[in-house]
Amino acid sequence: MSLDALKSAVPDYAKDLKLNLGSVIGNSELPAQQLWGTVLATAIASRSPLVLRELAPEAKANLSPEAYRAARSAAAIMAMNNVFYRTRHLLSDHEYGTLRAGLRMNVIGNPGVDKVDFELWSFAVSAINGCGMCLDSHEQVLRKAGVGREVIQEAFKIASVIQAVGVTLESDAVLAEFE
Repeated sequence: MSLDALKSAVPDYAKDLKLNLGSVIGNSELPAQQLWGTVLATAIASRSPLVLRELAPEAKANLSPEAYRAARSAAAIMAMNNVFYRTRHLLSDHEYGTLRAGLRMNVIGNPGVDKVDFELWSFAVSAINGCGMCLDSHEQVLRKAGVGREVIQEAFKIASVIQAVGVTLESDAVLAEFE
């Protein structure tokens, strides 16, 4: 299906989400690869089958095979890293921060696409997964590469709207059982 089908599925009580979904994707100033990689990676991170089903085909149509794979890789590696680094950061025993991680993260060094795009997608996934340490790390890499705050904010706007749409549609499906 499509972005339009997803917008149509958003209930009336969440009209702001429907409008924001159309705005952050339909009116984005991000280049197509950055936009659709962010959409795909955050749709995966949202854990909403409906959101992913609706947005993945459009993402695939707007991305090269390499970028499609890299966006999926960003979602996968950040699913691991966000839990690991968020936990390490939240523990009051800071000695964990001195221990070797011992986790493979080769895709970060060689994502198969422009490093800035991969960092942006990793940042957006980290916004959904709530890892402050990862957010700071990826934001610093992006800023050092010359990426403006407006672009970075665009990524977390997309993440926030896609996450909200996923939560709303999934909860609406469950609540419909009681009506």
